[in-house]
Amino acid sequence: MEAIYIPRITRAPQQTEVIDFDEIIPGLETLTPVHGRLQVTHQGNYLEVSAQVETIITLTCHRCLQQYNYRLAIAPAELIWLDDTSNQADPVPLDQDISLDDLVETLPPNGYFDPTTWLYEQLCLEIPQRQLCDQACQGIPLPETSGVQPSGDRRWASLEALKQQLSDRN
Repeated sequence: MEAIYIPRITRAPQQTEVIDFDEIIPGLETLTPVHGRLQVTHQGNYLEVSAQVETIITLTCHRCLQQYNYRLAIAPAELIWLDDTSNQADPVPLDQDISLDDLVETLPPNGYFDPTTWLYEQLCLEIPQRQLCDQACQGIPLPETSGVQPSGDRRWASLEALKQQLSDRN
């Protein structure tokens, strides 16, 4: 998708640009192309951006380490403020407190909105943090030991000997 020149949106019908897409987003590993609809509306001093997006990604279960397919369907919406000073990026020192007003997305009013980058960010934010192939996943199956005591790491043998000595004293 091409970047959208923000002043061009004001000349569109109802100051809204709608993009239907079905494509691969660079940097996002998906099984199917990302498809959906993106709507950008110019509201004077901000852009109202919303989308209906879906794709299928491959995840790895955190319990059993098996890969599984996950349908990622999102409907993000965001307000992006238009501010003349937004292209003057001053690096913020790491030890400086940041006010809530600084935690908003801004673009210059005569700049560009990149829908590919916005969609990439929205999809990455929706990838589940807890990745389970099934709620009843038991994890990696352990082999049956049939009463045989598993041999531990021999680096801990000295600690085991000390623990045994202490328990013998009591």
